Order: sequence, then structure tokens, then C-alpha cells
Amino acid sequence: MTPPRTPWRIGQGSVGIPIYIFAAVVLVRVVVLARLSASAFLLPGRGDMHFYNDWALRILQGQWTDHHAFYGLPLYPYLLALIYKGFGYSPFVPGLLQAVADGGTAVLLYQLAVRLFGSSDRVDAGVQRSSGPAEFLQRNPGPIIGCLAAASWACYLPEQAYSAILMPTALAVFVFWFVIWQVVKRDQPCHARWLLGLGALIGFSAMGVATILFALPLVVAAIWFKWINRVETASRWRRNLVASALLMTGVGLGISPCGLHNYLVARDPVLLSAHSGVNFWIGNNPHANGYPKFPPGLRAGQEAMLGDSIRGAEVAAGRPLKRAEVSQFWSRQAKAYIRGHPGEWLKLIARKIGNFWNAFQYDDLSIITNFRENGILLPGFMFGLAAALGLPGMVLGARESRASRWVIAAIFLHLASLLTVFVTERYRLAAVPGLLLFAAFGVYQFWRAIIAGTDKRTVAYLILLVLATSFVSIPRQDLSLWALDPYNSGWQALESKNLPLARRQLDLAYAYVPTNAEINFARGNLSLEEGNKTAAKAAYAATVALDDTHEGAWNNLGVLALEESQWQLAAGFLRKALERDPASAKTRFLLARALLNGGDLPGSEVEITEALRLRPAQPEFLALKDEVERAQMSSLR
Repeated sequence: MTPPRTPWRIGQGSVGIPIYIFAAVVLVRVVVLARLSASAFLLPGRGDMHFYNDWALRILQGQWTDHHAFYGLPLYPYLLALIYKGFGYSPFVPGLLQAVADGGTAVLLYQLAVRLFGSSDRVDAGVQRSSGPAEFLQRNPGPIIGCLAAASWACYLPEQAYSAILMPTALAVFVFWFVIWQVVKRDQPCHARWLLGLGALIGFSAMGVATILFALPLVVAAIWFKWINRVETASRWRRNLVASALLMTGVGLGISPCGLHNYLVARDPVLLSAHSGVNFWIGNNPHANGYPKFPPGLRAGQEAMLGDSIRGAEVAAGRPLKRAEVSQFWSRQAKAYIRGHPGEWLKLIARKIGNFWNAFQYDDLSIITNFRENGILLPGFMFGLAAALGLPGMVLGARESRASRWVIAAIFLHLASLLTVFVTERYRLAAVPGLLLFAAFGVYQFWRAIIAGTDKRTVAYLILLVLATSFVSIPRQDLSLWALDPYNSGWQALESKNLPLARRQLDLAYAYVPTNAEINFARGNLSLEEGNKTAAKAAYAATVALDDTHEGAWNNLGVLALEESQWQLAAGFLRKALERDPASAKTRFLLARALLNGGDLPGSEVEITEALRLRPAQPEFLALKDEVERAQMSSLR
């Protein structure tokens, strides 16, 4: 008699599968990183990547602080500086670290799936008992769902892109889901040192990406409602209060390097970063649309926006401001808008919620499109598919496993963290692992329902899928949103001197939104590179007609007027540029040149003296100073 064959089953304690998952995901990320390294996009030229990289290089050169409160979260640039110090200047090593973090996130997805959906000895009635693949799949729901979710994470296109560039996204996502994993896997009260350590991890990570602080309510809820034991009510209250206090103490310890710098070095009462105020204003103003639509006076791009926000606040106040005062200035404006227009603001909140779930890709860096067009990314899928499959999976998962509701709560807490500001592809990325987990669960349950011939479950899933797909597919009809990718791609092509591609992309962006000042400015720069000064002047004139505060356009008009020996016109343009940036030594030098050639010797002397004060050792400035002095001597003879 032949003994019965052992059914195929993966135990919950399997160690090999997480290792294979980790290795596979890291391999996928390393392939993308290698392709990026062989392209022209490895070294950041502009945008947030350049902001972080430039900050890290200043730290590496010994400029640990500018003696102001941080105006941008500091953890990632200091980490980059440490990596550059140890391994030399190359964005490849940070990308490799981020690939490892992505592998860790995939392992956490697998572990969550096994914990939440486990293994089952029950085989649906419609499936004959056997030791074949069908029974294997049905007896191991957790591991199967976990492998499917991890594979989906490896193929997710936005994370392929963001894990390879100089951005803290991949590291923040890993820490967020590590915290969620700790909440899900533990059922007993935690030790004091563990709570302190978890709080310190959250606080320390907040110095890189502050939205991780929205994981704290979930941990506090676990302390009060999940990690409980059978003790008297009064003792339980005391224990929970102490545990919550330990957690928050750990958070304070984690944040403390940032706070101590701001309070003791900068003498400015800022806990993390003072740029929170301007982000709040960008997300809550009369022009806001739920995406980072910059109101008048603020330019796109991290570095430009931060500089504009400081200058704008100081101009309004009529004096230099501490960074906390700058943050308060913008926060007051946002709060005034909310108080004065509560109905419009509630509609804006609803729009942000819709943006979060929508399939439209608002990649403010346009990295994803650019990398896809240049063959850097591997085949994969976008957020729309993850959301369309994840939403039905959440409904089914909440019924199947009560513990999965903690993961659902984490997704919605991350959504809540964005409602105070705005939604972008990278900002909503931390919710994607949870969506992929539920998407895999929903697909698995749908497959089981088909195998078992359970028509009600099959129909219910299909109805939920149709509703979710309709919801995430609501079109975004604002043409300025569709202009973002061609605008950013055009800028990048212009910087790499690929002028034909830059022309195609910027003309497409202009066709979408001809009234956008930044698009007109970019087309002016392109025309200048092409040698068409007439078209460049027309584009710059259109730029300042749309935005009278555009420093770059006024400056370039001044340079063109200088080249044509129109001294008075050049001086007028350059003075307009200085209204936006009085500390620009180069603009003052150009103005001094225009005034000198126009015969205004006293004005020229004032401007070149100020330029030298700002940049004392600049050879061109010193030469012009000598020229002004010689002209003054000649006028006295």
C-alpha cells in the first residue's frame, strides 16, 4: 500500500523565502541603479535631488551649519555626507543602501501577509483533495499573498525610480512599515526599553521625512487596545499611561539632534524644520488644487521655493526674519484662508483625498516618465492598478482578518498626513506597500472563489473592483497638471544640451498652458541656447507679464539689453531682478556695468561696492571696481 503523500505547505516559520524575496527585490533595484549609472541622469542637476546633494557637499566641506534653524529636513543630507565621506562622492552608494531598504520592505510585506492571513488546513469544497499545486495554493494563503505582494513591490515603477535617486523615500517607507509590522506582530505588553527604542526610531526618522510621525497614533492605540493583559482597570490605566509616556520620550530623544541645533545653535524655537509653514501655505491657499501648485511669488523646485519663501516673508515684514518667523508668516496666511473660506477649504480637502486615490501621476520631479523614456526602469505598473486592486482587497481583508485593520488604519493615517499639505507621487508612496498587500489578498480570494465555484464571492469582488476602478479613474482635467511632465522633461533635455528634444517637450507644455510663467521662461532659455535672441526676449517679456516678480526673466532681459548696449533699459531690468533677490552679487555687478556705461558713476560705485561686499574676491568685480575708479578720476580732470 502506497503511503499518502504529504500535502505541500509552507510553514509560518519558513526562513528561506524572506531571504529569497530580499535578494530578488534588491537585484531588481540594483539593475535599475546600474542602468541609471550608465545614463546622464546619475548626478543630480536640479530639483530636490540637487538640493539634498548640494547640502551634503557643503557639510562634507565643513559647513555643518549656517547658524539658522533648519529650513529643510536635515537627516538625509547628513547621511549623504557621511556616505560620501566613507565611500567617496558617488550617488551610487546611497542608491545601493536604498535598494537594500526596498528589499527590507518586501520582506516586511511577506511577514505581514503570513501573520495576517496565515496558512489554512481547510480546502474549499470545489477542489478535490490532492497533493498538487491547487491544494498547495489553497493551504498556504499567507505565503502566497506575501510573495505576490513582494513581487508587486519589486515591479512598482515609481519606487523603481525613487529608490535609485538621491531621495529619502525608500528609507522612509521601510521605517514606516517596520513600525506597522511591530504593531501587528505583537500581542503582549512591551518592555520599557523597546517602547523607548521604537519611539526613538520614529523621532529620528522624522528628521528625514516628517510624515512618519503619523504612525504614532497607531502605536498609541496598540498600547491601549492591543498590547493588554488581564490586570485591574486602575493598574491598566497606569501601565498604559507610562507606556505612552515612554514612547513619546523616545520620540523626543530621536528628534533631539534637530531641536537642539535649532534652539542652541540657531537660537530659534523650531522643533524640526521651519519650512513646514510654507508647505502648509502651498497646500492651503486660494490657488491650491490638492497638488503642489505654487501660488504667485513662489517658484517650483525645493531650493528656489525655499529661497523665495524667505525673501517674500522678509519683504512683507520689512526686516530680516528668523526661520521660525518665516514659518509663522506663511502659516498665518494659510490659517487666514481656511478661516475665511471654510467651504472652499473643505472642497479642497475632498480634492486632496481624491488626488491621493487617483490614477493620475503627479510626479513633481518627472523622474518616472524621464527614466521610462530613457530605458532605465524595468517593466512594471503604476499607482492606479495598485489602488484599483487594493481597495476591494481592503474591504475583503477587514472581514477576513481583524488584525489587518491595523494595516488599513496605517494607510489612512498616511493619507491624513498629506491632507495638511498636498499630494504627489512620492508623498503617497508610503501607502503603496499596504495597498499591494491587500491587492494580493483580493486577487487570491477571487481565485479561490472561482475554484470553489462560489458565485456570490466572485460577483461581490467584481462589483467592488468595478467601483474602485471607476473611483481611481476619475479624470483630472486641469491642463496645467498634464503640462508638468513635458515641462520637466524639457528642462532636463535643455540642461543636457539635447535642444531638439527640449524644443518638442517645452512646446508641448506650452500648448497645454501658454499662460504659465515658468514654461515661458524655459522656452526663453531654450531660444537663447538656439541663438534666437528675438524669440528669447519675447518669451522673457511674456514671463514677466504673467509674473512681475520673476527674478530670472528680469535678469536675462537685463543681460540681453547689456549685450545690445541699451544701458538704461538694462539697468531698469536688473533693478527689477534685485527687488526679488537683493543679495545677488552677480546682478549687482551687472547693474554696476550698465550704470557705468550709461554714465551714472555714483550709482555704479554703489552697486559694485555692494557686489564686492557680498563676494569680496571675485576677479571680475575687482576689475570693474578699478574701471569705475578710473572713470571717476577722469571725470574730475
